[in-house]
Amino acid sequence: MDAEEFEKYLLKAQSYCSRAEKCESDVRTYLYKQHADSEIISKVIESLVEDKFVDNERYARAFVSDAFKFNKWGRLKIRQALLAKGISDNIMAEPLSEIDEAEYMSLLESLIKSKLKSVRGDDEYKVKASVFRFAYSRGFEPELVEKTWGRVS
Repeated sequence: MDAEEFEKYLLKAQSYCSRAEKCESDVRTYLYKQHADSEIISKVIESLVEDKFVDNERYARAFVSDAFKFNKWGRLKIRQALLAKGISDNIMAEPLSEIDEAEYMSLLESLIKSKLKSVRGDDEYKVKASVFRFAYSRGFEPELVEKTWGRVS
């Protein structure tokens, strides 16, 4: 491995990480697109983790917070997105458990109420199915959707 090439990719990766929170898989994908070879990618990521440019726990915490507050996603969708990024269950468990339950239920209720306003049709079964599909697609747990539906409808 060429030290000059390593430094070049390390600087690129540091710049990339300094713009926003990144996880290891984001950096790996970025460096791959920059045509770095796998040995250099591994060494660069190792260096970035050591220097705290990349921290999967910190990334998971930020991702969970942003996905819940801004994207209005439920725990299931957030979990799937983190798994797709290569974040393990033991890393994401704590940030997911820190979502305030009252806020979570309030968000689900407001999403269901909002969706109910936009659903057209007289068939109660079709309306319910449409609302449930919407809530499931947002990543909310079926039992919570059912419970909230009982309060809202």
